[in-house]
Parts: sequence; C-alpha cells; structure tokens
Amino acid sequence: MTDISVFHLAVLGLAAYRLTGVIVEDVVLNRFRLWVWKKFPPENEGLGYLLTCSKCASIWTASLLVALYTISTSTAMFVGGILAVSAIVRLLTALVDH
Repeated sequence: MTDISVFHLAVLGLAAYRLTGVIVEDVVLNRFRLWVWKKFPPENEGLGYLLTCSKCASIWTASLLVALYTISTSTAMFVGGILAVSAIVRLLTALVDH
C-alpha cells in the first residue's frame, strides 16, 4: 500500500464512523439486525454482538474501507466521501440539536 495522505485518512475515518453507525444504530438496518439476532443472539454469539457494539463493528468497517482503498483509491474516496459527508452532517446535527 502506498503512503496515505492525511486527507484520505480523515475521509476514511469519517466514513468508517458513519458506516459503523449504519450497521449498529440506523433504523434502515433494523430488520436485518433482528433477523441476525434471531439466529445469533447477541448475548451468546459474536456475530450478533458485533451488530450491537460500535467499537467492535468499527474495526471491520475500517478494515473494509482500507482494503477498498488498497484496491482502488478512487473508488474508496468516492464511497468514503459520501459516507464522510454523511458523518459530518450527523455530527453537526447532533451538535445543533444539543
């Protein structure tokens, strides 16, 4: 892997934050999480727990994004850019709402 710029690292970091939020918290994946939890209860199974723990899921989302970056920087920056902007909006909304 080539050296990663600070800008790309920031985009990937924000993207991992947002993708983790989608997986662990967002309503859009409620049905999926419930389906997984029926088969793999979070209390007993690692996969079920992974969908409840932001710290755990973030390792995997970051790994996925860095792997994508290694394969195709432009694709990673496109996908990461969308997620990063969404993360910024989410953070700003939380700041304004509190």
